[in-house]
Amino acid sequence: MRLTPGPRRAIDLDAVDLFDLDLYTAGDPHPIWDEMRERAPLHHQVLPDGREFWSVTRYEDVCRVLGDHREFTSERGTVCTHLGQDDVAAGTLLTSTDPPRHTEVRRAIGARLTARAVAPWEDRIRQSVVRFLEPALDGAPFDLAEQALLLPAIVTGPLLGIPERDWAELVQLTAMVTAPSDPHFQLGGEAATLAISHHELVTYVTDRVKRRRASGDTDGSLLDHLMSVHAGDAPLTDEEIALDGYSILLGANVTTPHTVSGTVQALIERPEQFDKAQADPTLIPNLVEEGLRWTSAACNFMRYAVDDVQIGGGTIPARGAVVAWIGSANRDASRFPDPHTFDLTRDNAKRQVAFGFGPHFCIGAPLARLTLRIFFEELLQRCGSIELAGEPQHLRSHFIAGLTHLPIVAQERRTP
Repeated sequence: MRLTPGPRRAIDLDAVDLFDLDLYTAGDPHPIWDEMRERAPLHHQVLPDGREFWSVTRYEDVCRVLGDHREFTSERGTVCTHLGQDDVAAGTLLTSTDPPRHTEVRRAIGARLTARAVAPWEDRIRQSVVRFLEPALDGAPFDLAEQALLLPAIVTGPLLGIPERDWAELVQLTAMVTAPSDPHFQLGGEAATLAISHHELVTYVTDRVKRRRASGDTDGSLLDHLMSVHAGDAPLTDEEIALDGYSILLGANVTTPHTVSGTVQALIERPEQFDKAQADPTLIPNLVEEGLRWTSAACNFMRYAVDDVQIGGGTIPARGAVVAWIGSANRDASRFPDPHTFDLTRDNAKRQVAFGFGPHFCIGAPLARLTLRIFFEELLQRCGSIELAGEPQHLRSHFIAGLTHLPIVAQERRTP
């Protein structure tokens, strides 16, 4: 979807279809979200097949939906592709489990992903980023969005314990999960794509666990760590290990590439911002936060109301599905003045909710922030200029906001 919105236009909110994939592939949802925040902060839509959902678009309402599991449960599914059919992994998969069980499991896994825990990985990540950037800086056309899909695997594959021979396949499978309608990743219909990718990812983790147990070998990786995790007084079940490993693979591979390509596109379109960041590297951490706000790669998450809930000037009925639009919350002018301006000096950019909010705040956020900081440090240090070399193409997904193609031409920076 377009990250720089077009001009404000008249919008009939009764006719809006927030599940229209064309809106995100070739359209512009930001003017719609602007209108919804102003006139319909709680929006109700019924799909042609009878499924219905409510949407919240204001920052404070999005935080409330994502932050209060007593009002809004994760245990029926958390992504729009599950609308109308409860997630079979709910209550077992970490992302689809509420506290207190969620807290027990998250604490045990998250101890390996704190900012302090990932700090020693900086040199290894930097080496990987430098290798990734080398072919992009020779002056030839380079499709950043397409190549960036592999960046998380290049960076975190060794940390997760995934051999290089498996990286490309796992990246493809995770993309199929999050964008099953995009022609780049679709195999058959949407349902078939989801079923195949889910099965293959869970099977990959399951088989890996079996081999590790049979050999008795461990490498200290995060996936191996799952086999030793205890929640409460008991170890994780094999099903939990398989599903949580699947969730870690998804989290590692999905959003960072789109944050990279969307932020680079913003810098290309605003060369004064590129120059400002290059002149003052201390701005790079804030550039990362503004890039996260701007791209909001995880565009939304879904919850279900436990009971009737008053929110946004209306009522979500008990068991009603509610979609919290992160992409809208991060453009709420009440929190981010002049929200459709990309400004790397924005003083409150870190309040963005691109990583979610509340109990399910992204467990890998410290690693993602570290990777993004290193990427832009190296890009700005090594790149003298960067331009578009073709038309960007957008991911066909209402869950992940991203690019499938961003052709660029970059020139290596020459120092006197």
